Amino acid sequence: MLLKKLFRTLWHYKAQFISMVIMIALGVGVFLGFNMEWYSLERDTAEIYEATGFADYRVYNEKGFTEKDLNAVLGIEGVDDATRFLSVNTAVKNDSDVIALTVCENTNVSGLLVMQGAAYDPADPDGIWLSDSYAKANGIALGDTLTLVYKTIEVSGTVKGLVKASKYLICLPDETQLMPDYTSYGFAYISPVMMENAIPALFRMMLGNTFYFQINVKSALPKADFVAAADEALGKTLLVLSKEETISWAEAQGEVEEGKTMGSILPVLFLAIAILTMVTTMHRITASEKTQIGTLKALGFRDKRILRHYTAYALMIGLIGTALGIGIGYLLGWYIMNPDGAMGTYIDMPSWNLYVPWFCWLVLVLINVFLTVIGFLSVKKMLQGTAADALRPYTPKRMKHLLIEETKQFKALSFGTKWNLRDTLRHKSRTCMTLFGVIGCMVLLVGGLGMQDTANAFVDVFFDQANNYTVKINLDTENVTNEEALSLAAQYEGDWVAQRSVQIGDRGFGLEIYNIAYDRVRFADENMNLIPLTDGGAYISGRIAKEFALRPGDSLTFSPYGGDEQYTVTVAGVLRSLSESVVMTRAYADAENISYTVSSIFTDQTDIAANRHILNTQTKQAVMDSFNMFMELMNTMIYLLVLAAVILGIVVLYNLGVMSYTERYREMATLKVVGFKNSRIARLLIGQNLWLSVLGILIGLPAGIGVLKYLLDALASEYEMKLALGPATYLISILLTFLVSLAVGLMVARKNRNIDMVAALKTEE
Repeated sequence: MLLKKLFRTLWHYKAQFISMVIMIALGVGVFLGFNMEWYSLERDTAEIYEATGFADYRVYNEKGFTEKDLNAVLGIEGVDDATRFLSVNTAVKNDSDVIALTVCENTNVSGLLVMQGAAYDPADPDGIWLSDSYAKANGIALGDTLTLVYKTIEVSGTVKGLVKASKYLICLPDETQLMPDYTSYGFAYISPVMMENAIPALFRMMLGNTFYFQINVKSALPKADFVAAADEALGKTLLVLSKEETISWAEAQGEVEEGKTMGSILPVLFLAIAILTMVTTMHRITASEKTQIGTLKALGFRDKRILRHYTAYALMIGLIGTALGIGIGYLLGWYIMNPDGAMGTYIDMPSWNLYVPWFCWLVLVLINVFLTVIGFLSVKKMLQGTAADALRPYTPKRMKHLLIEETKQFKALSFGTKWNLRDTLRHKSRTCMTLFGVIGCMVLLVGGLGMQDTANAFVDVFFDQANNYTVKINLDTENVTNEEALSLAAQYEGDWVAQRSVQIGDRGFGLEIYNIAYDRVRFADENMNLIPLTDGGAYISGRIAKEFALRPGDSLTFSPYGGDEQYTVTVAGVLRSLSESVVMTRAYADAENISYTVSSIFTDQTDIAANRHILNTQTKQAVMDSFNMFMELMNTMIYLLVLAAVILGIVVLYNLGVMSYTERYREMATLKVVGFKNSRIARLLIGQNLWLSVLGILIGLPAGIGVLKYLLDALASEYEMKLALGPATYLISILLTFLVSLAVGLMVARKNRNIDMVAALKTEE
């Protein structure tokens, strides 16, 4: 009998039950999906790091490393393994594509995974193991011939394998490009034998019989200890970068940290709203069922059985909502974490398995236990007293007159305003839940649309205004002199930059020395305003300023790698930058006797003639195309946030609106008896909804801005974005929230046409 009643009651309260299931499903789905994303990324990247022996340290030397140097590093106590390594950008012959040509003596360190084709052979004289993503994007198959050009050296071979490598987990030519573009850039491994055969004997003699400018090391030593040991073993100070300072590690782990941050904000918001909605709704449903509970008690049903029966409603809602939420979570996780999904366009790894953190399962169990307990306590309260007490309808607590009701201002208010105000104060929990739902809707809308505004402002400043060039010419710094570089800069009417690596504390950063004569490159300060560089000091990126607590006027000391010099400069200002770097003018560098070699030229000319000093060229449009891909991914996430905000607003407001209608059923029946028309009663219902929506919007707007600012500080620090919200964001957020509230109010208001005045007024007050 009670089983049949269970389904009849579910149908009677179908709107509330469906809304609660949707809220639980959304809350669980978003919570599970967001946490699944970062945890799966952490596990999947760990697999390729382990499989390919991702190096803990990279030691650089412009003069190259001999086998003796390698053995010296291997002899350091605490070093597990090491290899000499080479990675240089080469041009594809008769094409504009660039391939990072890689040679590795020991593939147990910084190695590769063969996805298709023959196993890697370190003695193969003509085999090329090519990035499978690059091959797919360019229609290259196994057996095809590929010729790569580096300066005067040509390396030609057969594609024998398609591979992935943790070294190129995020395959970018430099820090100016934000997203991989496999149609124009990839990587390839060749054997040491093939590289030796390709290098002319004279050139090999000039290099001291070594072309390895890098040693990659596996070691658990702290960086300071390893650097000291490496300097002692090799007899000189060299550039040493830890894995945390490489793109493939830092960016991937940055995505993991971003996922953790996102997983601690949005899912918590959804879950909190879902649980609070459940608590409020279950209490109201059991209150509405008070007469039914009394009838069952009068018929002889024991309290325990009645408790089990009504507790089953909460348990069923929790289980169904959780089951649907798990499905939503896996769909959301797969949408982000798959080779063709949002993360797949950024990270190139072989495994795309989904994993759920252990604490997520614990949270889901606790949620269901909590919801069941809420249902149990709600029914237990109704069972107090005798059967006669339980049979009496639920009556809300009596309202005491407020002091404000005795004022002239309150008495001057219209009847509808007084009625709605009293109801709002009587049902505080419902009022707070409605506000919470509206605030949540606003936070999601402002956060999503505001992120889009911020990214657009970032693009406008850094790419449309600061990068005022058309082509960037990258020079061969090993063979070009500054005089030759300056001659090329004058020929192409370009500004130039000299880049080198420096050490601040125990970390590596970039030093950029600019000569701005043609306004091809500009710089943005902390307020995103373009400023000229002065000759009175060095400028630092915001991340350096934050890490070392530096302000304009302070002194900064750094040491260039590869030498024993040490320079102390004055901080002239703080810049927003794409990279962590120290920036200064040529004049200031000359005044401080800082040596440099020009590395790149920025020009508006597009007809760049072949020259032995030019390694390659990069167009500004290529960088823009990369960022446009980044923006497409961001826009997709924003659309999902907007959709989630609208669904959240509709479900919460409709559920609470129906609850309000049910609680005020007798009052509205009374109003109809005394002559109120359906349209006027509808305006009363809609009016209260709109009041709360306006208040929720006023609170939600600054809350959304605060959440967005927190997310920018936590998620976008690598781009040094500045919060920017346009008028359209405010307008769309307010209008969408207001329209959702109005639409839900209209849907609920239509119900007053079906009020049975006689049945409602026959119940005992």
